[in-house]
Amino acid sequence: MQEKPLRLATLPRRRLLALGGAAVATALAPVAAAAPVSAAPPRTDPFTLGVASGDPLPGGVVLWTRLAPEPFAPTGGLGFVSRPVRWQVAEDAGFTRVVRSGTATARAEYGHSVHVDVRGLRPGRVYWYRFRCGGHLSPVGRTRTAPAADATVRSLRFAVTSCQSYTDGFFTAWRHLAAEDLDLVFFLGDYMYEGAVNSTGGDRADTGLRLPEIFQLATDTLDLYRLRYALYRTDPDLRAAHAAFPWVPTWDDHEVQDNYAAGVPRFDISAEDFLVQRANAYRAYWENQPLRRPRQPAGAGMPLYRRLRFGDLATAHVLDTRQYRSDQACGDGVKPDCPDRHDPARSLLGADQRGWLLDGMGRSGTRWNILAQQIIMTELLYSGRFDMDKWDGYPVDRQAVLDTAARVPGTVVLTGDIHFNYAADLRADFRQPGTPAVGVELIGTSISSAGDGSDTTPALDRQRKDNPHVLFANAQRGYVRCELTPDALRADYRVVPYVTRRGAPITTRASFTSDRDRPGLAPA
Repeated sequence: MQEKPLRLATLPRRRLLALGGAAVATALAPVAAAAPVSAAPPRTDPFTLGVASGDPLPGGVVLWTRLAPEPFAPTGGLGFVSRPVRWQVAEDAGFTRVVRSGTATARAEYGHSVHVDVRGLRPGRVYWYRFRCGGHLSPVGRTRTAPAADATVRSLRFAVTSCQSYTDGFFTAWRHLAAEDLDLVFFLGDYMYEGAVNSTGGDRADTGLRLPEIFQLATDTLDLYRLRYALYRTDPDLRAAHAAFPWVPTWDDHEVQDNYAAGVPRFDISAEDFLVQRANAYRAYWENQPLRRPRQPAGAGMPLYRRLRFGDLATAHVLDTRQYRSDQACGDGVKPDCPDRHDPARSLLGADQRGWLLDGMGRSGTRWNILAQQIIMTELLYSGRFDMDKWDGYPVDRQAVLDTAARVPGTVVLTGDIHFNYAADLRADFRQPGTPAVGVELIGTSISSAGDGSDTTPALDRQRKDNPHVLFANAQRGYVRCELTPDALRADYRVVPYVTRRGAPITTRASFTSDRDRPGLAPA
């Protein structure tokens, strides 16, 4: 079973009601009037949350920072005043060859975040970047642009990451990942966990942080969402991983609320109030991720699914399996089969995103299609029952994807969410284990959640027997390191033995390969 830390008390789900009233008006209202811009420099270092880059293009990349000299103050210690921020991109770490520079505004109404969409860079090149605010200089970040769309690419190295609960362990895996030789990082959801944060409990009791009492609230205000992101970004290992590589992020549920489905909350709050919560959460998510301005939310909606190309080698289809889904079937949770699960009117992706994905897979023109998404796609039986929050709860959408994969070689699904490592073959019919695989799925564990985990559990052993297409199952923490070449995929499951105290080493627990034209995982 998956682990879900920092959970509020579970109450019955409520169906989406007709929208109206002041709460909905608040959620859909435009941004408040722009704050005045002040050139007065901050008195102390405003770059406490580090720097990041993301969504690389052949000639560009997004650069991010957020000013917060006092990260646990609601406005980061800057008040409702915007600040000018200089930025530079160079071909060397010493910034002797600066190739792009400019000034952005850290706007108070967007949490003093900065999103610079740098263009005019060379394809497939490493660059370094930094920011300046007054006399304060940010840490230096390293990034890489994507290869040209028509370039012949021999290798793409990336990591599969997800799920980091601050109070459930140290982010040691990020420190090890920052030392890897990668082109980019896919982060597949649960960047932070909603709900109260207790700085004196859990496995982070020795950090010395003394958080304000506001962190003890389990509420949905914009300020609280911003503060939770600030708390996570105070971690030096997470900041190092952001500064080392460009990231391609997407969300899952805990960035808003556990197991929510589109406009349907899990907990017993009105649909109107949940729409406000979702608007606050989406706003804070955009403010704290290296995403382009077209991804900026409008009220309670945010256009997150998107596509990135890496020469002739790979196309990454980044999915959103939360915002458009039908409510979970059979009452949610792990349940026996039921007719509602097979209703063709139900969708995980929504009609528009599903059409976009299927068309994009068929027309990508690259050797590989990467589906960077949140929840397990492969069938995973729990003693004959199904987890209705996963693709198992939406078999019609899944079959459409698998049927497309059967016609288009080179499908690799990257998955997070469940806090376990799995490696699985994707089949057009999971009930016929002798049929050829149509693709493979790499399910990565959490960076930290619910303690150290273990190499295996009796439940995982049973799952392996019940699901012969699952080749590997592991309950430790870490990430998956991958390399794509024109003809093959290699995946290394990198795990740390403990996250409840500092200093854990890292080891490769298992490795698998798969041929592009004959999909199916084999031990490396």
